[in-house]
Amino acid sequence: MDHYDSQQTNDYMQPEEDWDRDLLLDPAWEKQQRKTFTAWCNSHLRKAGTQIENIEEDFRDGLKLMLLLEVISGERLAKPERGKMRVHKISNVNKALDFIASKGVKLVSIGAEEIVDGNVKMTLGMIWTIILRFAIQDISVEETSAKEGLLLWCQRKTAPYKNVNIQNFHISWKDGLGFCALIHRHRPELIDYGKLRKDDPLTNLNTAFDVAEKYLDIPKMLDAEDIVGTARPDEKAIMTYVSSFYHAFSGAQKAETAANRICKVLAVNQENERLMEDYEKLASDLLEWIRRTIPWLENRAPENTMHAMQQKLEDFRDYRRLHKPPKVQEKCQLEISFNTLQTKLRLSNRPAFMPSEGRMVSDINNAWGCLEQAEKGYEEWLLNEIRRLERLDHLAEKFRQKASIHEAWTDGKEAMLRQKDYETATLSEIKALLKKHEAFESDLAAHQDRVEQIAAIAQELNELDYYDSPSVNARCQRICDQWDNLGALTQKRREALERTEKLLETIDQLYLEYAKRAAPFNNWMEGAMEDLQDTFIVHTIEEIQGLTTAHEQFKATLPDADKERLAILGIHNEVSKIVQTYHVNMAGTNPYTTITPQEINGKWDHVRQLVPRRDQALMEEHARQQHNERLRKQFAAQANVIGPWIQTKMEEIGRISIEMHGTLEDQLSHLRQYEKSIVNYKPKIDQLEGDHQLIQEALIFDNKHTNYTMEHIRVGWEQLLTTIARTINEVENQILTRDAKGISQEQMNEFRASFNHFDRDHSGTLGPEEFKACLISLGYDIGNDPQGEAEFARIMSIVDPNRLGVVTFQAFIDFMSRETADTDTADQVMASFKILAGDKNYITVDELRRELPPDQAEYCIARMAPYTGPDAVPGALDYMSFSTALYGESDL
Repeated sequence: MDHYDSQQTNDYMQPEEDWDRDLLLDPAWEKQQRKTFTAWCNSHLRKAGTQIENIEEDFRDGLKLMLLLEVISGERLAKPERGKMRVHKISNVNKALDFIASKGVKLVSIGAEEIVDGNVKMTLGMIWTIILRFAIQDISVEETSAKEGLLLWCQRKTAPYKNVNIQNFHISWKDGLGFCALIHRHRPELIDYGKLRKDDPLTNLNTAFDVAEKYLDIPKMLDAEDIVGTARPDEKAIMTYVSSFYHAFSGAQKAETAANRICKVLAVNQENERLMEDYEKLASDLLEWIRRTIPWLENRAPENTMHAMQQKLEDFRDYRRLHKPPKVQEKCQLEISFNTLQTKLRLSNRPAFMPSEGRMVSDINNAWGCLEQAEKGYEEWLLNEIRRLERLDHLAEKFRQKASIHEAWTDGKEAMLRQKDYETATLSEIKALLKKHEAFESDLAAHQDRVEQIAAIAQELNELDYYDSPSVNARCQRICDQWDNLGALTQKRREALERTEKLLETIDQLYLEYAKRAAPFNNWMEGAMEDLQDTFIVHTIEEIQGLTTAHEQFKATLPDADKERLAILGIHNEVSKIVQTYHVNMAGTNPYTTITPQEINGKWDHVRQLVPRRDQALMEEHARQQHNERLRKQFAAQANVIGPWIQTKMEEIGRISIEMHGTLEDQLSHLRQYEKSIVNYKPKIDQLEGDHQLIQEALIFDNKHTNYTMEHIRVGWEQLLTTIARTINEVENQILTRDAKGISQEQMNEFRASFNHFDRDHSGTLGPEEFKACLISLGYDIGNDPQGEAEFARIMSIVDPNRLGVVTFQAFIDFMSRETADTDTADQVMASFKILAGDKNYITVDELRRELPPDQAEYCIARMAPYTGPDAVPGALDYMSFSTALYGESDL
């Protein structure tokens, strides 16, 4: 008895231990067990010419117990004691119990004293242990044994019968139909099953018991009234009685085994067809998803705002994070299913599976490559568009600021230039007007750079395809037209003043000096205010440091500028002093300039206020750039670890797949451990994705601290998952081929050594010339003549049916095993056909439906032609049709 059987016996003995402790044995079950166990014992004791009447009394001296064990085991026990004393009886019972224990049965709480004393519970428990060991334990049905095997046998035999559902050994048998179905399945002439009724259990039970006793030599071990009158019949009594049916009908086991072989072959065919349908559907769905996704990725319609483009980037992240990973898994599963199906078809001697046009694995790989190419281009386009829009927003704001400043400066200038005040002015006024005009021309020239900057910014906005270019162009054109008009008006007024200059003699030099110094200083202040309010955009620490340095240099010029301001104000004060001192009649303010001391002081105060604001803006930007630098280093620190780790794992998996360390199971276990360690690494990838998202949200576009991008990591990770899954599948298929073809581990090692020897580049495949050299090294006679080339072409059509130009190790061992394998499986299946057919050359449809499950019987009938021999029988199927239905037009 092996460990499993011993465990089973111990499990069955557990209820008796509970009954001994709790004294809870149900009286109805005790009555059923007494009758059943007594009848079972007598069925064996009759072979020795004796029997028992009272089970707890007749076994007390141990003599009939020892005799029972000798009959059922066929072995001789030790010589019994013939004395009548208690010690003699205990000795005999102990000999019987020792024999039972020698068969691997562990007897718990059952002692010789309890049997000698007539303890009914212990006696029944001991008989049940004997029944389990010698009547039930050895029952084996489809790799199940003992109780499960007996239950499976009952379920198989009663499956075609309506109103019969055997799930246990108690209430499933109360209506008696299960017993009748077992008899009818093996001896249909003994019972008219169609006349039985589920609502008449007494008749059903008595019919089964009487027929079994009369025709099958199975003693009547149960009472119909006890079974019907008990809510739950005793399981042990039912199992004991049903086991008698099993042994009585064991002669029909050969036919059942033959039917099982046929079922297995039919099940393989059905499974292969299902796998083909699943592959076609999965391939079609995946290609359709790729077809829908590529146009979305190829859409390059630009957006006008940064918010819209950032939404597109977020949609693309959702696609990468949520939509694509399941499709990567589907693609990997599709390749695994395809390889597994091809292996199963080769092992079943069936033609290789050729998917529908456009659904080959290579077609899917090509479509996937197009998808990834479109994906890469779409991401690059998104990032470029964001940079472009960021630059456009900056330029547009700069254009508006400069245009507003210029328009504010030109406001009223045309009206001023059109004045004819010189016609009624005095000589001094004329000279003043002339000097004022010269100052205006100086101011006008100083504004030339700003106009050119405005035009240059507008041109750049047009080149970058700014969405509001028409309004920018219109405003720029108005400024340029106005500037041209100002130039013309300025020239015209100068000509007028020069014509009257000869009439004018005096001019106030102080006013002129004030105007000449105030105008550039005013322009300097305006330029300073413009620069201090100018927006900036930087991407690195170095750039912000450059701006900070320039700002510090500007602040260093403020003391000199303040001196200039005080000097200009000193000139104005000197004018006022002269006017007051000499009582000069001055009409209005400085005739040479409109810039007043108050205006200079106001702008100077504004400049002083803008300096600390600029300081604060630069400090904030410097802090932001420091934060961005930390993000770069944080991402680089992880990427520089994860990238080499992925490459190392790829290389290790490649070495495992080609080296010959241990058995295929060892390699498979090693690979699965690698797969587990790889899957456990996924949180680090997710963490890196989170850091990458922070970098993109911060609009960081480069990273000098690492050569790895998130795209490199993603592609490497997906390739790693696909490679480990494909490698595990290849080893599983090798194990499947090895077990199916009976290849030893030494042969597998020899095949692998030969394959690796000629795999010079360690790619895991052999080219045609490498494969040819490998075959020659193994003893194949393949010459360079036409006959040898034809033979090699035939072999290549077997190992490379898809004409990929390479030979995998799986195809190599399939070929080698096919060259050496026998046809035992096919012979066994066809031998099973002959067992079912008997002396005939055919099997009737009714026989096939009776021996096989309904779905497999109909599957077989639908594919077979009727028997057409000279003694043809209607509704019969012949040997050749059966062979063709299972194996096609083969050599069978």
